[in-house]
Amino acid sequence: MNTKQIDYCIELARTQNFSRGAENMFVSQPTFSYQIKLLEEEVGFTIFDRNGKGATPTPAGRQFISYLTTMREEMKRAIEQGQNFSSKYTDTITISLMVRQAVYFLPEAIRIFDEKCPGVQIRPMFQYEGGMDSFMKNESDILFTLREHTRQLAGVLVHELFESHIYLICNRNDPLADKDMITEEDIYGRTLMVGGGSPAALRAVQQRLMSSGRISYFNSPDHDSTYVNVAADKGICLAPGFLNDHSGQFAWIPFECKESFDCVLLTHRNDSRESLKDFLSILKKLYEEAVAFPF
Repeated sequence: MNTKQIDYCIELARTQNFSRGAENMFVSQPTFSYQIKLLEEEVGFTIFDRNGKGATPTPAGRQFISYLTTMREEMKRAIEQGQNFSSKYTDTITISLMVRQAVYFLPEAIRIFDEKCPGVQIRPMFQYEGGMDSFMKNESDILFTLREHTRQLAGVLVHELFESHIYLICNRNDPLADKDMITEEDIYGRTLMVGGGSPAALRAVQQRLMSSGRISYFNSPDHDSTYVNVAADKGICLAPGFLNDHSGQFAWIPFECKESFDCVLLTHRNDSRESLKDFLSILKKLYEEAVAFPF
């Protein structure tokens, strides 16, 4: 199986027509049909049911094409990364984080690092879920996470980054947006969005509020759904400061509580590259100098 056959197979599944598929792939129809036939002979099952010039995937073919499509996209990304790497870089450092804003100073750190180590590429990898598993499989070099998730991990180094606090999120025209600090009493009678994979410290605050009997609550499946519900005036929510994208769409007001989040970076203990140490040093310095920044 080669990439040309994979592309032909995906295109035929999309068009379900040999003539149109061949035309879109800039080959003759006999060539197109022959390559599909060779692919079917190689895999040992019928991928398409033929009907004149038409073709529809068989049940086995649909599953096979689904895998091929995913594989082709991964291959495309791998080729693009390889082209980027080979043209300029001699090494790469991959940092995994759940959302772009989690490491707010990452773009600035990359700019500074690029001046010091122009031959080393910093590659962000966004993984809202599964980041820890990916890191432990050595698929990334740095992982942004919370200290509570680092217990009993072997072969890793933990680097302190910053302490993040809890904020209340509401629409900017909400009366709560005029306050400098939100207390529990301020949100009595309101609807609080909860759930969505909240960290332990945030869950503790949510449970305390819900047990008061003074607020309503609404279960939201994930962070993005919560944002949509807040924008629709269905409620307010509490969130870690490290999720603030500073876009100005919502008001983020500090919430008065003792709970907070220790945000850290993980690296592999056996990764002793000087470039990695330099990059971590740059990031940590940026956060140390941003003592008044709202995290």
